[in-house]
Amino acid sequence: MYQVSDQTNRLAVVTGANSGTGKQAATRLAAAGATVVLAVRNLDKGAQARADILAAVADARLELRELDLADLSSVQRFAADLVADATPIDLLVNNAGVMAPPSRMLTADGFELQLGTNFLGPFALTVRLLPALLAAPAPRVATMASSMANIGRIAFEDLNWDRRRFVPYLAYGQSKLADLLLARQLADISSARGWSLISTAAHPGFTRTNLQSAGASLGRSTPRRSVPENWLTRRFSQDVSTGTEPLLYAVTDPDAANGGYYGPGGAGGMIGATHVVRTPRSARRSDAERLWHRAEELTGVRLADAVSPGRDASG
Repeated sequence: MYQVSDQTNRLAVVTGANSGTGKQAATRLAAAGATVVLAVRNLDKGAQARADILAAVADARLELRELDLADLSSVQRFAADLVADATPIDLLVNNAGVMAPPSRMLTADGFELQLGTNFLGPFALTVRLLPALLAAPAPRVATMASSMANIGRIAFEDLNWDRRRFVPYLAYGQSKLADLLLARQLADISSARGWSLISTAAHPGFTRTNLQSAGASLGRSTPRRSVPENWLTRRFSQDVSTGTEPLLYAVTDPDAANGGYYGPGGAGGMIGATHVVRTPRSARRSDAERLWHRAEELTGVRLADAVSPGRDASG
């Protein structure tokens, strides 16, 4: 098992911390000494996750806060409260997401659900939290992508799937490619401005979590799975403890590079120990910059409003 380095006196924010890779990441960061903000949409489920983490890590320092990435007003409230605390944020783990709902659904702001939850919400959160991140001596932002980013294409003329026939997995692939572009553009911005912030991306391969059922079950009376469970998927999948390790490596390891991308290194990139992952050709730098500006337009959250061009890690 990957050993997270000492995180004592560091503050980590983990989205989607009530289950799956988010809960596992929060548990292991807390065990390594970090104070962890559990950012969750459902506070009841978050409270249960908090109890579970305390049962595993008795001295865990945890804060439970409400965050719905599918609602930009919730993102604004969450970020404003954290920034107002005037406590530097050392680690931001953009983990929460939704996969392959059966039909085109919309966020509170009218965005296609996967685009809004997986990309626009984390984008707005990251930019709004930059003042607190840049107040930390060596801040990290790790964003969860997916191997499905390899099939993604950024349709700038129809990001929201208003004009095309909705295809759940293609929409998911677009949102996860957008996450890769978010991580890459933030890394480039940090380098250009001389920040100490490191921006990375990770993917969990095929990790057994409720992600495969939560999205597919939306709007249905009985639960469904987006990927069938059989001997093949059991053989080429892994448990959540292993599947979370690329994300933990990306956000804590001293060797994780700015702009780096990490995922499983075995069996088609679906299982195994953490390795450097080749970024797909579709993750072009020109698209990263263009998408960043488009996200600013769509969300109304702008880098120029969050930090001045000359701002560095020392403020």
